[in-house]
Amino acid sequence: MSEPQQGNGTPRSGVDDGEHRRLAPRPLDRPGVDPGQASVFGRPDGVPGAFSSDRPPLNGSNGNGVRLGPPPPEALSTAFGRPQGTSELLQRPPLDLHGEPEAEPVFWEGKPAGDAWRDPGASAVIGPPAVTEEPAKADESRPEPGPQLSVPELLFGRRVKPMGLILLMVAALAVGTAGGVVGWLLGKVGNPLTDGGVTLAEVQPGKERPVGSVSDIAKRVTPSVVSIEFKGANVAGVGSGVVIDGGGYVLTNDHVVAPAVQDTSAKLTVVFTDGKRAVAQIVGRDSKTDLAVIKVQVDNPTVLRFGNSDDLAVGDAVLAIGSPLSLSNTVTEGIVSALHRPVTAAGENGGPQVTYDAIQTDAAINPGNSGGALVDSTGALVGINSSIRTETGGSVGLGFAISGNYARKVSEALIRDGEVKHADMNINVRSASAETAEGAQVQNVPEGGAAAAAGIQERDVITRVGNRVVRNAAELTVAVRDHEIGETVPVVLAREGRELTVQVTLRSD
Repeated sequence: MSEPQQGNGTPRSGVDDGEHRRLAPRPLDRPGVDPGQASVFGRPDGVPGAFSSDRPPLNGSNGNGVRLGPPPPEALSTAFGRPQGTSELLQRPPLDLHGEPEAEPVFWEGKPAGDAWRDPGASAVIGPPAVTEEPAKADESRPEPGPQLSVPELLFGRRVKPMGLILLMVAALAVGTAGGVVGWLLGKVGNPLTDGGVTLAEVQPGKERPVGSVSDIAKRVTPSVVSIEFKGANVAGVGSGVVIDGGGYVLTNDHVVAPAVQDTSAKLTVVFTDGKRAVAQIVGRDSKTDLAVIKVQVDNPTVLRFGNSDDLAVGDAVLAIGSPLSLSNTVTEGIVSALHRPVTAAGENGGPQVTYDAIQTDAAINPGNSGGALVDSTGALVGINSSIRTETGGSVGLGFAISGNYARKVSEALIRDGEVKHADMNINVRSASAETAEGAQVQNVPEGGAAAAAGIQERDVITRVGNRVVRNAAELTVAVRDHEIGETVPVVLAREGRELTVQVTLRSD
């Protein structure tokens, strides 16, 4: 068979020459250069290299304008450089005796040159599978199946007569039936609830009470909330209170203890959740903010710690704990409905008007909750339940609690001094509103007061105290009381269509 030929008659590269040698590659076919293309893109006449000789040489260049790199280190030149006096390259073709490149042996030397799996120059063809050995026949390798065991041999290890098996099965069936009947009769007699005419309600396992749940908070907080009973010749009632100090100090509302003060025959009694009772003495009252502190002699009371009521946000969960309608240890749940809600109420028996900065909540608050605790989701005291707003006399979801931070400030002053003083501007105001603004309009400015000293005049409308907006008279009162006596605060007011800011140094009420 003749050798496959290329177009120029030269044997293909990589074809065996019969002596297991690979022939050298055939000569390259270089097509001629188009003179027109050479005149446009060729090197100009007289320029032997890639760069023109008229270019100025650069430092470190070879004279043709090409910047050369620095010479290699001597150690690298000695290890990897060309030997002295030679011009050979690192890669060179082997030469035979006649100076022609030698044909290197093929990698399939010793194998038939026509093997399609070994000849890289062979054409791709589809042939038979590489495995030529025939598999062994299944009939020759599969062993003959042995004799199978019968059921009696499998159960008893030996052959049994068929009649014996039948008798054994009948006996087993009779014993099982008798046992089932006896068990059914015993169950019928022993437990009448299993009667087919009775349906038992399904029950679930006991509920888990994780930390932070309402039941967990109530369990921890209720021992520190007490009932306050007052009973005299003409008065009787029940309120709530919170133990705030290990010395037996209880914080409550002033209107809870006021009847006992007015009736000298009345006696205050504190009732704890475990049923213990103790007579209470009044430590101090603040009728302007409806707060009071009483004290009882008790060992190891559970004290409720204060939280930071300024951290509350509308929507936070809260619990109201107290004794509404004389039902002690009552817990109701709700959310914070509003913050910084000014609340005013008439004083007890013609006393000064009650005004405080309240936390509004929809947790159910009823008569008897007064003085009880409003706690957050951690169980910290954030308010003292004080009043509700209703048209029916019962809870309609509008309850108010005195801010916990302010209640702590007042209670500390009552325990320390027996009384508390508030910051005041010494003016009389009324709520005023117009189409474009609202505030507290000044009605009277007594001489020698803080407002007179700051230049505030009658008919001025105060709209801001410090950082707090003033929209009515009650809000002016709570905004001023939020500061300390002797503190100077900026007050924004409107006078004859102009807005003014005056600095007022607050004084005591």
